[in-house]
Amino acid sequence: MIITVVGLGLIGGSLCKTIKKHTDYTVYGIDTNKETIKMALSQGAIDAETDNLGLADITIVSLYPTVTIDYIKQNSDKFKKDSIVIDTCGIKKSIVESVTPILNENDVTFIGVHPMAGREFSGFEYSLDNLFDSSSFIITPTEDTPQAKINLITDFAYAINFKKVITATPEEHDDIIAFTSQLAHIVSSSYIKSPTHQRQMGFSAGSFLDLTRVAKLNEDMWTPLFMLNREPLCREIDCIIDHLNEYRNALENSDSERLRQLLRDGRILKENTKTLYNR
Repeated sequence: MIITVVGLGLIGGSLCKTIKKHTDYTVYGIDTNKETIKMALSQGAIDAETDNLGLADITIVSLYPTVTIDYIKQNSDKFKKDSIVIDTCGIKKSIVESVTPILNENDVTFIGVHPMAGREFSGFEYSLDNLFDSSSFIITPTEDTPQAKINLITDFAYAINFKKVITATPEEHDDIIAFTSQLAHIVSSSYIKSPTHQRQMGFSAGSFLDLTRVAKLNEDMWTPLFMLNREPLCREIDCIIDHLNEYRNALENSDSERLRQLLRDGRILKENTKTLYNR
């Protein structure tokens, strides 16, 4: 099988390395940064650079959301007929709706996917061949997506060592990801802006590190993700504000029993929460 990866940043670069590690597929790379291409070649992450999108059985577009949409639209007639194009963005509905019809016209299947892994760094230099180990791989087909193509991408995900493949509608993906990923980044970014942050040295341990880790983000990537998913994300922000007000009110009213109940409720929810990582 021939795979072309467009955009060799953290995710695209890690996918290249992972594919080469776990399969015998041929991997071509496309990136505007020639130094990135040189690094990818020298590390064996890609077999060669290409400008021919017609070679690949699967094309992985790993660019920022709006750039992904523009790139696929501008090159819609250049992909191999009967091939599959997937993206790796953390937002699905707007991308699926924007590019699926135009690719269908060119006998190409688009499937939105989201590899659920990342780091607080960006760029090929931080890519890893084990970034996706034990991670989930979300696919968001439409009602018209051929089952054979869904099966092919599912098999591909398992072949490169993803632990679980999850199928969701694009809308379902965006609703849930607003809570599990995007809200966490908003909260972390907000939390670290306390004036007390300037005085935390020597007073911080695991809790501080856990809550501030994802404040170190790439704002150029996350801004369009947040904006394209603003309605579900605003709902989640409103929800956490409501709950924070419950804690604040209990404290302000010296209501120990209410505070204990709120803390207990949170503990029980955490204990009963099942995740892929069982954390």
